[in-house]
Amino acid sequence: MNTTEKFYLPVDGIFEMFNSLTGLHHQSSITHAVLQSAAHTPVTQHSKVSNISKAGMGIIKTVRGHWRQQGSRVVTSRSSSSGNRQVSTDRLPKRSVDLLELGLTKPRNCHRIVVLGAPKVGKTNIIQRFLGQEFEEEYEPTIEDFHRKLFHINGEAYQVDLLDATSERNFPAKRRLSILTGDTFLLVFSLDDKESFNEVCELLNEIKAAKAKLLKLKHPARVPAVICGNKADLDAPRAVRRSEVTEILGDDVAYFETSAKDCAGLDGMFKALATLGGLPDETSPSRHQIIPLLTYQSLYLGQRGRRGSRARGLAAPCAATDPLARRPSFTSDLRLVLSSSTKHNKPERCQIQ
Repeated sequence: MNTTEKFYLPVDGIFEMFNSLTGLHHQSSITHAVLQSAAHTPVTQHSKVSNISKAGMGIIKTVRGHWRQQGSRVVTSRSSSSGNRQVSTDRLPKRSVDLLELGLTKPRNCHRIVVLGAPKVGKTNIIQRFLGQEFEEEYEPTIEDFHRKLFHINGEAYQVDLLDATSERNFPAKRRLSILTGDTFLLVFSLDDKESFNEVCELLNEIKAAKAKLLKLKHPARVPAVICGNKADLDAPRAVRRSEVTEILGDDVAYFETSAKDCAGLDGMFKALATLGGLPDETSPSRHQIIPLLTYQSLYLGQRGRRGSRARGLAAPCAATDPLARRPSFTSDLRLVLSSSTKHNKPERCQIQ
């Protein structure tokens, strides 16, 4: 028959055990008080080892919870003192911002740029530069990226969506739908890869044919496209020369040699995209400042919900990226295509095949 025993937990020994488990070496007065309280509480047990384990784990959870709270306070205070105050999750936007749905802009101020090209030519980094972000050295294959940048320029709101549809190379119907929804196109190849240039030429012809079919034109349509020969910073011999691009695509095509790494040529390219899309030059990354999305929203939504009450007073061009932006559904894109085709002629039964 087991006898009932009473024992007291040694405070110093347990505290050392906590330090070894958590990796923390400071001893707060509150933590020490918790341990002392637990240490002087008699524990009745039938098995020393099992009850010591249960009591110890209970104290570990209590102390760890207290240290987590203390640690979060330290992080917050350090962030505030350094000027990089962290934003709590309840201060982040709850959903994506669509200026057209909210009635904060006009349809002509909403624009979609479709980015196409072979893999590994630098499309993602060019998009990152447009969004005001840094160059990334490591390559990660892009499945599909959809980005949204919101602008405030001369008292007006603009919305620019960027669709990088790299994965659609093997899905003609999806690629055709993306092409038909694009307002302007950025076709990217690498200057050290001749095959990537050949793919751009094929894409340009595909875009012209798709737009001509949509508008019921007898000849290939002239499309607002910018051709970008990227990786101009590489020391490797160029596989594609400017003269070759001009000879194949013609003099009337907007062509730029760029480097997403050192930003060479990007400003002119972004300006050309803006001009083709009927957007202000201030949409170029060098012509505006980046502000948080919540700050941008406050420009158009006052405290009482009066839209545009604050936007009129701001003169400097600014922009914000929407971290929650998602590509509209394929159904929505198809409706957009069908509605645009009815402005010219009766649409075909299926526009994407």
